[in-house]
Amino acid sequence: MRSSLAVLSVLAVLTGVLTTASPAAAQITAIARAGASPEWTKGITAINPETYYAAIACGKQGGGDPPCVFWDTGLCKNPDFELAFYTPYKMVAYEVWTAVRRKQAPPTPSYPEAQRTRVTIGVTPVKGSKNTFTELRLKRGGKAIASVAKAPEPGGGKFTYDYAPFAPTAPVVIEMAGKTGTVSCAIPPDVLASFR
Repeated sequence: MRSSLAVLSVLAVLTGVLTTASPAAAQITAIARAGASPEWTKGITAINPETYYAAIACGKQGGGDPPCVFWDTGLCKNPDFELAFYTPYKMVAYEVWTAVRRKQAPPTPSYPEAQRTRVTIGVTPVKGSKNTFTELRLKRGGKAIASVAKAPEPGGGKFTYDYAPFAPTAPVVIEMAGKTGTVSCAIPPDVLASFR
């Protein structure tokens, strides 16, 4: 009996050592930004006449930080990495918003360019973070989704995907791996539906 307890004690100590030796993992749940108008519940889609004109209407609102343009602000808030999404909708809305903010006439963004635009996730370090970014992983249904393009940058990078992984029918997980830990952000379907 004593030898069994001793073995269990040694295993507990070894398990503790092994656990602390591996990089820490933080699990968070994405939160949709409130107050976006016009309201949106269709998620990220390829540009079409409806999304194109909705994005123009969004950009015409102006203001310093309209939630319909910057819907991704604070999405997976954590102390190490910041995410920013670039989508066809955001491309159109941002171009219009920039002109309106400069008190210029709203432009007519390129519809063909918006049709060529896919979903890009940008990762940058949060000021003061000591966790150096190494990799972004996107998972749906527990399976890794390969990016169609990557552009690593110092401390972060840009990762481009097709639309399908972001369909608001099942949760998605974004893992931001760093040298000292991984931040895992679960995005439920209702939050995916608010993406534009």
